[in-house]
Formats: sequence, C-alpha cells, structure tokens
Amino acid sequence: MQSRNTSGIGRAAKLISIVGLLGAASQVSVAASIYDVDAVQARALEAWHETMRQLPPLTEGCFHATFPSLIWQKAECGTTDYRSTPPIAGNAVATTGDGNDYAAATAHLTGSATGSFPVATGVTSISNNSYTMQLNTNLAGPIVIIGGNSSPASPVCKRDGYTSCDVWEQFIYESGSRNGAAFIQNWMFIPTGARCLKGWFTYNTSQYNGCYRNSRSVSVPSFSPTQLANVKLAATVAKRGNDTVTFTNGTDAYAVSEKDGVLGVSYVWNQSEFNLVGDGGGSQAKFNSGSSLTVNLQVNDGSTNAPGCLANAGTTGETNNLNLGPCSVAGGASPYIQFTESN
Repeated sequence: MQSRNTSGIGRAAKLISIVGLLGAASQVSVAASIYDVDAVQARALEAWHETMRQLPPLTEGCFHATFPSLIWQKAECGTTDYRSTPPIAGNAVATTGDGNDYAAATAHLTGSATGSFPVATGVTSISNNSYTMQLNTNLAGPIVIIGGNSSPASPVCKRDGYTSCDVWEQFIYESGSRNGAAFIQNWMFIPTGARCLKGWFTYNTSQYNGCYRNSRSVSVPSFSPTQLANVKLAATVAKRGNDTVTFTNGTDAYAVSEKDGVLGVSYVWNQSEFNLVGDGGGSQAKFNSGSSLTVNLQVNDGSTNAPGCLANAGTTGETNNLNLGPCSVAGGASPYIQFTESN
C-alpha cells in the first residue's frame, strides 16, 4: 500500500481500521448468509465505497480498484475535449440545474463530498443516453466568507499573475455509447482583457472571461440508466496534495487525481452541487416521463454539523427535465442534504 509522507501513520491507522470493518462484514456475511445475503453484501460494498473515497490515490494519474481490494491499480489515461457551460445569472427555468439546483453549504471548508441516487424509480431511459453526473464546487473569488469570517483566497490568482479571479472545479462522469469517462474540469474566470495561461482553453461570453482545462480521463464501462441507484461520484481535495474524482459502480471503482495547485480549490470550497444533467455545452438530460430520483449529497468539513441546503445555488450550466422537491438535511458521522426530483 502506498503511504503519504506527511500523514503515513494516520493513513495506515485508518487503513487498519477499515480492513477490520471489511473483515467484520465478511464474518457477518458468513453468519447471516442463510438469512439475508444481499443485505450483507450491500453493507460490505457501502463500506468499501466509503473506504475508497477516504483513501484516494496518492499520486497523479488514473486508477482502478475492484472490491474488496483496497489498493488502487494504475489504469490507462485518456484525454477529453468535454466542456461544460458555466451558469449565466438571471436564467429562471424551473428544471434542475442551470443555477436552480440545491447546494450543500458547510460551515468550514469542504474536504470531500459524495453524490448518489439511493432511490431511482420509473427511470428507463435518458434521451440519446447522453448526460453527465457532476459534483461541482462553488464559484469562489478572492474573498470567501465562511461562518462570518473571511477565508484565504485560492493562491492561484496571484501565482498566475491575475489581479483577481474566480475558481470553479467540476468532478465529472460523462456517459458514452460503450465507455463513459471520469475526469476533472477546472475553470478560472479572469479580468476582462487578461489572457488564459498556456495549456488552458478560452471560453468567453459578454458576462465573463473564462479559461478551462481538463485533467486526464479514465475510461469507465457504461451502464444503463436503470442502474443509477448503484453508482456514486465522489470528490476529494487536499491542500498541497491532490484533488481526486472517484466513480464507483457496484464492485468497481475508478479514480483520476491531479495536483490541487491547478486551481487551489481546497482553500475556498464550501458549497457543493451534485446532479445528473446534460452532456456539456448547456445541454439538457431528458428523462422518460414518470421518472423520479432521490438525490443524496454527503459533505465533509471535519465536523458533524448538518450542512445548509441552499436553494437556487447550483453552479452548473447544464440541466435536466426534472423538477425539484423539498430538501432535508442531517448531521452526524456523514452529514448530508437530500432531495427528490421528478417529472
């Protein structure tokens, strides 16, 4: 198992604890096999999913792991030309996304988040099987107010020579006909007249001067929309470490890591959005009539406090054709917001 130089002991202790949990789950499985094998297997997979999120790869690149292994194996990296459309203020559409989604707000800086669809009913198709699952940070500028206090700004603005800028990070799963892909999309919104850095693409509108850059991508086998309840998308950030997107589907986990210094979002992340929306370019994911999803977004800021659920606070420019239901929140070991959406 790899070890992080700055926290190897703590990571090892966590690993030992998790191995114990998985071992206990296996023993319970033997004892309860004649009663409820499926339930025990589901609990074991749930523990494994959480483990892989808490122990992201220690190096940059693309990775794959298979249950019950806790070791990330190197996977082949690819590239993607995907581009989201950032939200444009003033759009008042009723459907989910495009700034109208809920966001989970933490009192302290968010270190990780996990999005899932614990209940999906009536879903049989999504138009053209073309969509993304997005877990997005807030758009954060030079000063971010958290708990009444100003937090440090992302250091990349000054480092890269901008007098001011906003940063926005998207952790994405994109569908495909044969294979999907998981990757990170990075955005910087810079002053009018300023130029994007080498290696960044330019995307400007009358409202902003934008630069975007994708991480490498890892190929992920595609799955049917009827299996949405089986998948999860997680994001983890670390100052002076790596940012990681992790996609899990049943017994498989896929991850892509890049340096947090690309955006420095770990200094400013305190709101999160998760949903299934269109496949970039401001598009819409269209569910079949009668679809209903329960959306769960777990966020971690080092406390057990329940996050706030902010209405009309999403940051994606893509949408779906579902309408939001009420939002609930809970604290504890795994604080979360949860809401329904349906058509």
